[in-house]
Amino acid sequence: MEKIDALRSRLPDDARDLKLNLQSVLTNSSLEPRQRWGVALAVAHALDAPALREAVLGDAAAEVDDATLSDARAAAALMGMNNVYYRFRHFMDHAGAAEDYALPARLRMNRIARPATDKESFELYCLAVSAVAGCELCVTSHEKVVRQAGLSAEQVHDAVRIAAVLAGVATALRFTP
Repeated sequence: MEKIDALRSRLPDDARDLKLNLQSVLTNSSLEPRQRWGVALAVAHALDAPALREAVLGDAAAEVDDATLSDARAAAALMGMNNVYYRFRHFMDHAGAAEDYALPARLRMNRIARPATDKESFELYCLAVSAVAGCELCVTSHEKVVRQAGLSAEQVHDAVRIAAVLAGVATALRFTP
């Protein structure tokens, strides 16, 4: 993890916990390496942190195939759209206006049904990005699919831990020269 280690060295002392957590979540995980790196890539693409994205991409490239790289990008892009739309629907439901917006989404999401890798991994990437975006409907929907596909609660937990740490690192990088 040469690129990640270089990025960790740039983090300020205020983010010491993140330095330790970043190494831990990317090495100690119940996820297989392809899923671990796919989650990290999807989240890194979703966050506005070019240095983080480039470090994750640099180290992941040796560990994953082109299909995983493609699915991570697609998950980040689709969740960029879906997290906004479905969070709005959730807000309107809580505001008592669900009936007003009980309309078809009419948003194309074909890639979710036909990922380049496998459905449970793609859904896991979507789950991690949705956790960062705070979309309850998307998180619960993707969590249900990955659990039904056979992933364990520990694997879901590890994916969200990766997402949480990367989000924290992205924040720390904003106050790093």
